[in-house]
Amino acid sequence: MPRTLREVVFVDGVRTPFGKSGDKGMYAHTRADDLVINCIRELLRRHPELPPDRVEEVALAATTQIGDQGLTLGRVASLLAGLPNTTPGYSIDRMCAGAMTAVTNVASAIAFGSTQIAIAGGVEHMGRHPMGESVDPNPRIFSEKIVDPSALVMGATAENLHDRFPGLTKERCDAYAVASQSKLDKAYAEGRITPDLVTVATRHAELGYGLATRDEPPRPGTTLENIAGLKTPFRSHGNVTAGNSAGLTDGATACIIASADAAAELGLPVRMRLAAYSFVGVEPEVMGIGPVPATEKALTQAGLTIEDIGLFELNEAFAVQVLAFLDHFGIADDDPRVNRYGGAIATGHPLASSGVRLMTQLARQFEENPDVRYGLTAMCIGIGMGGAVIWENPHHSDYGKELASTTHTTQGAVA
Repeated sequence: MPRTLREVVFVDGVRTPFGKSGDKGMYAHTRADDLVINCIRELLRRHPELPPDRVEEVALAATTQIGDQGLTLGRVASLLAGLPNTTPGYSIDRMCAGAMTAVTNVASAIAFGSTQIAIAGGVEHMGRHPMGESVDPNPRIFSEKIVDPSALVMGATAENLHDRFPGLTKERCDAYAVASQSKLDKAYAEGRITPDLVTVATRHAELGYGLATRDEPPRPGTTLENIAGLKTPFRSHGNVTAGNSAGLTDGATACIIASADAAAELGLPVRMRLAAYSFVGVEPEVMGIGPVPATEKALTQAGLTIEDIGLFELNEAFAVQVLAFLDHFGIADDDPRVNRYGGAIATGHPLASSGVRLMTQLARQFEENPDVRYGLTAMCIGIGMGGAVIWENPHHSDYGKELASTTHTTQGAVA
C-alpha cells in the first residue's frame, strides 16, 4: 500500500535553568529524573489543548544511564509526569546529541505515520553522574590502535583540533567565549531566555530550600583579561581552558514534536518545521569537526546551501569546534546569525539535554525574524560524531508553498 510521509513540526520546547555541577550547585540534592519530569509537566500545563492521552511516545536521553538517569527514563518520567500508562517511552544515548537524537527519532516515527504526537528531550546531572562514570571501554580500542586514547577525553580532542587547524588560536577562542557570555547576558536583559525556562523547586542540605529561575553557570562581565591566564588542564601550554569551554552542568529539556495534521487538528502552535537532519561519524580524535560534514549532508538532503541558512544555533562544547565550523563555511567569528543568545560556554552544557535547548532558542528567534526562512541546529558528539538539523520558519512568507511539490511517497509500507 502507498504511504505518504507526513510533515513534522516543532510545537514547543522548555528547559530547566541550568545549574553548576558539584556539591555547591543548586541541583546538588535534586534528582535528575525530577528535572526532566518538571519539563514534561510544564509542556502539558502550557498546552491544555493537548490531551495527555494523545501523546504517543516519550523519548528521553541521558549520556550516563545509571541511578536516577536510568531505568528506561522515557517511560518512568512519563508516568511520573502524569501521562497515562498507555503512553510508552524509552531512553537514548548519543552522548551530547541525545536530545537531538530523541527529536529526530520521534520525528521519523511521525513522518512514517506510526505516531502523531511525541515528547522528546534529555537530562544530564553531571554532578551526580560524571561523564564516563562506571564505563568499561573495550581495551581493544587502544591495543589495536583503532583510536588514539585522547578520543575518550573531550578536552583532549579539542586540543587536537587546535593542532589540526593552527589558525584557530587561543586568542580567537577566548574572544569568542567572551562574546558568548555577553550575548547571553543581553538576551536575559531583553527577556528572551526566561520565557522558555521551567522554575524548579530545589532543596540543599546547606543552602536550604529555593527556586531555580535562572541559569547558574553564566559569568556576565567576563573579559579577555579575566580568562587569558586560565590553566590549560588538557595539555601543558595548551589552548583549551575553562573560560573557552562549556562547564560541567546539570539540567533538562523537553519539547513537543507532532505531525502538521495533528497540530492543526488540536490547535497546537507550529514554531518550526523539520526540513532535514543528519548524523555522521568523523575521526574520534577530532570529534569537534563533526558538525561540518553533518551540516553538509543535511544541506544536500534539503536541497539548500549554507547561504540559505539565516540563523545558526551551534552547541559550544568548546570555542575551537565552533570556530572550525565557521571557518569551514566562510562565516565570520562575530557573524550576527550565529548564537544570538549566546551558547553553552555561557549557559553550560548538560550533555544529553543540550540539543533541545538549541531548538527552543532557534524557534524563538524565528518568531523575531520572519525574514529568515531556514535555521540550523548543530553539535559535535563524543567518540567522533556530528549532528545537524535544518528547520523552516513558519513565520516566513514562503512557508508551506513548496510542501505539495516535495511530498514523498514510498511503496510497500504497511502500518
